[in-house]
Amino acid sequence: MGVPKVDPDLCTGCGICEDVCPDVFEVGDDGISRVAADQMGMLGTVINSLALQSVLESQGCQTRVMSAADMPRFAEPYIRRRALRHLDKGRVVIMAAGTGNPYFSTDTAAALRAVEIEAEALLKGTKVDGVYDSDPMVNRSARKFERLNYDQVLAQRLGVMDATAVSLCMENKMPIVVFNLTKPGTLRRIVLGEALGTIVKE
Repeated sequence: MGVPKVDPDLCTGCGICEDVCPDVFEVGDDGISRVAADQMGMLGTVINSLALQSVLESQGCQTRVMSAADMPRFAEPYIRRRALRHLDKGRVVIMAAGTGNPYFSTDTAAALRAVEIEAEALLKGTKVDGVYDSDPMVNRSARKFERLNYDQVLAQRLGVMDATAVSLCMENKMPIVVFNLTKPGTLRRIVLGEALGTIVKE
């Protein structure tokens, strides 16, 4: 296997060192294997989860980080019943390391966990305020959808989430709300019931 090739155009600016960020490497024969890249991505989510936990707890919010990959020095193992118990006690549960398996995206992990804990909805934070028929960052005439069903998302390949995640939500009737995470206060307004972004449901 050759030396990993760094592609600066793929860097997300997440602040994670190149050694643990697969987004900056080419995956393939001349770079890092897909399995290794996915494992590195899982580690990246754990780093982000610990950072989020620290910030939340500095604000007086009780949290628990639960990881799909065993690392007891840093996080609890993800066990569904234990996660539900934490939620019952009013704690914020941060679920890290995806599903713990390669080839499954963090979108799929989020859908799976939402279904497992019987969440009311899956909230998908992005850089734009909903789902559009084309990239609104490029096309100023892009049309925003206020509401979609799962079949429309899959048939039109709207890029809300990967097909596995959308299909899992569809099978379990889990609504998806796509909203702008970069706008302060948006998440709170959605949790309080305000209709923002795009909702995907039956």
